[in-house]
Amino acid sequence: MGLAFTGAGSEGMELCIFDLRRGQNEGQELDKILFFSPADLPFSTQLSVIGLSEGLITFTRIFSPEAACEVIEAERHSHVFYEAEPDIWMVMIVEKSKESGAIWRIDALRELLKEIHSLFMMFHGPIRALLDKEPGGGLTRAHLYPFIMDYLRDFLVGKKLQLPSFRDCLKERRTVQMLTVGREAAIEVQTLVRILESCAGNSLCSSLILFQDLLVSTTLSPEDTINLFTYAVLRLTPHALSPAASSWSYLRKGNSSSNVATESTFAHSGSVLEVLYGSHDTSAGDNRYHTTRPLQHDKWFKGKDGFLVTDIWGVDVGSLNVTTPTVLLQQTEERMYLCAYQYKSLTLILLIPLSSILNGEQGVSIVKQQLLENASLKILKVEEKLSKGWGGENAYHVRGYRYLLVDGNRDISRASPPAKVATLTKESLLALNRLREEVDSEKSRAKWDNPGCDKDLEVCIRVKNNAWAIARITGGKELYMVLEKANETLLYASDAVEKFSNRYCNGAFSLV
Repeated sequence: MGLAFTGAGSEGMELCIFDLRRGQNEGQELDKILFFSPADLPFSTQLSVIGLSEGLITFTRIFSPEAACEVIEAERHSHVFYEAEPDIWMVMIVEKSKESGAIWRIDALRELLKEIHSLFMMFHGPIRALLDKEPGGGLTRAHLYPFIMDYLRDFLVGKKLQLPSFRDCLKERRTVQMLTVGREAAIEVQTLVRILESCAGNSLCSSLILFQDLLVSTTLSPEDTINLFTYAVLRLTPHALSPAASSWSYLRKGNSSSNVATESTFAHSGSVLEVLYGSHDTSAGDNRYHTTRPLQHDKWFKGKDGFLVTDIWGVDVGSLNVTTPTVLLQQTEERMYLCAYQYKSLTLILLIPLSSILNGEQGVSIVKQQLLENASLKILKVEEKLSKGWGGENAYHVRGYRYLLVDGNRDISRASPPAKVATLTKESLLALNRLREEVDSEKSRAKWDNPGCDKDLEVCIRVKNNAWAIARITGGKELYMVLEKANETLLYASDAVEKFSNRYCNGAFSLV
């Protein structure tokens, strides 16, 4: 089932962001609304939704001061809460339906909210900092609205939003997928990383290396790695780049028809916001605010020198040179230039400290030239070795198993290829989705009962279609599995997990 992307809030999904510190005086209630979708809902409806959410937060804090509500299940709707920053809340309200496609896992929806906020922070900084910079809230709304709408368009199928459902129960958001690398290739990669680190002279650069859509190497913190990896898979890797053109020369010719369509959409969005929040405050098209839209589709292209370019951050009129993107690292709170280079299936992301570049774009160009001079041969060699060891899209398929392996200690996941998961019956997927919900509940309870203590858990469910849905949790690692056309005995299911654990997980999930 899809959720309506626009129109009446009662049809599909509502998403809002509000600040509990704002709009507490009579007549100023609208100040607390930082984002609301659908944006054209009446003020009375928006305030009603946010007022209910505020009430639930306040009520649950009476019983749990350290952690307010995470989800409220009503008869017709699920309310998913996430406190993105102190007193800044994101709430997603999804309509329940009798259609089986509308079955989702609440933790998966909350991870969606976390991802939106983390990506927003990486490009624009904390929401609270934007509010402090411009207390009227116009700057914050002008950044939030286009950013979130661009993000949601990745889930758009026709005119419907396809939120993560039970069919995605063998996926884990906010984790990275790693490429298994042999010893010789690993040595070559490490040498390349050292070259990348020294590209800016005395200042140490950070880097990510991806092959296809898989992570090969990172020098960033786990949280920053997840954010950059997510953005790379969404917009930078060969699969994500626009197929319409492959060079910067195309970008300089002017707007493509798709760009024109996108701009007209946001011109309408801007007019909606202006009507809602007032022209004195903000609109998506307000010229007072220079807003970038890093999640725009079809805006990254591969230049002739191999570097990826975009005009999202602007173009210098005199030289026609693009402005280099910047990102904010969460661990160090340092802003970095983002330079992406691509050779065949290999994507390099080089992060250069802004403080190390004294002359702006000219200094960035010098660093890029240093990378080409010092690393080109090594890049060719690394790509060649990784390509030889690459087993293709089904490289991590295990015959007879459909699985998801999550290492929560390192924020890494590995799963059966999507094409293989698609062969599972709806009954099997629904059973595993229910199983994961139960595991989520157990993990949540254990977190509050024994903070810092991992819970070991094993659950096996026999499905009506003669399949097994299995979950085994131990030491911060999680294994979810579906076995179809399997023997009906529990011993068979347990033995299958043991074999998988011993062969592919170094015995991490073995009972002995």
